[in-house]
Amino acid sequence: MSLEDRRVWRGFASDNYAGVHPRLFELMQQVNEGHEVAYGDDFVTAELSKMFKSHFGSKAEVFPVFNGTGSNVIALSSVVKRWEAVICAETAHINADEGGAPEKMAGIKLWTIPTTDGKLTPELIEPYLFDIGSVHRAQIAAISITQTTELGTLYSAAEVKALADFAHKNNLMLHMDGARLSNAAAALDLPFSGFTTDVGVDLVSFGGTKIGALAAEAVVVLSDAAIAKSIPFLRKTSMQLPSKMRFVSAQLIGLLQDNLAINNGKHANAMAKLLDEGVREIAANSNGRVSIPNLTQANAVFPILPMDLIEKLQQKYRFYVWDYRTGQVRWMCAWDTKEEDVQGLLSALREALN
Repeated sequence: MSLEDRRVWRGFASDNYAGVHPRLFELMQQVNEGHEVAYGDDFVTAELSKMFKSHFGSKAEVFPVFNGTGSNVIALSSVVKRWEAVICAETAHINADEGGAPEKMAGIKLWTIPTTDGKLTPELIEPYLFDIGSVHRAQIAAISITQTTELGTLYSAAEVKALADFAHKNNLMLHMDGARLSNAAAALDLPFSGFTTDVGVDLVSFGGTKIGALAAEAVVVLSDAAIAKSIPFLRKTSMQLPSKMRFVSAQLIGLLQDNLAINNGKHANAMAKLLDEGVREIAANSNGRVSIPNLTQANAVFPILPMDLIEKLQQKYRFYVWDYRTGQVRWMCAWDTKEEDVQGLLSALREALN
């Protein structure tokens, strides 16, 4: 098969399906000339360090990695000992979508909490803080939250601060899985520091791939220099140390330059809002066959459809069924989703209903 035979198509399954932003390809080409020291001791990564400090605060230390699972495992490994545990939502990516990597690769016990909206609160967590000092129970060391959540919901800065204050009061660290951090910043209309560093988050997994990068994520340490010293060793033993790091660093620089990542997030969120509005209009005239119970707060839309409609739509568009029991599906909008893509899906939904 020739690459010339490749069919170009678009869908709503995941923002990971989207391509690489042209600006990031340009930056990778720009740093491709000549040689640079490998494994992060290069000019580009040094510049990246300065840029992350400007966006996350003077204490921020950034460590580029290849993917989000690696970023989460490394971040949590840096603050959780082998006999300790992490509290997270039952729907958290580290629990439901990372193949058991935190447990298998880092030996971390996950204490999961059921939630209705994917969000944790101090009130939900407090009942799990018992048997402190008992050798019969894995000791809680950290709380991990996802921003935005796997259910498309959003933590406000005040909600994150409440969790950080609660964590620190109980001698716990707060980790934020920021696979869609840029979508959150766009939705909150805040700089990255406004809902991370400024409100007490200790560690962030900074997502680049879903917002336009290629194999470019990062662990960001915000609060403790001692933690930062452990990351290089954990990154190497976790097989997440890029040898030609300048190409990863260049992309992360590009995402922060001129607020490209947040602007990409604004676009994806706007497309999801357009899709949400269209689905709600269709639902109002569907005799109960279509509903959309979840709020669309960023770039994910979660309607509920009959299975026959889902099967018809999946013949034209790729997307995931989120809950087979209820018929809830997930439609993700990406940095490159176009208005005609949204209108095409809405038209296909109207056609399937008729």
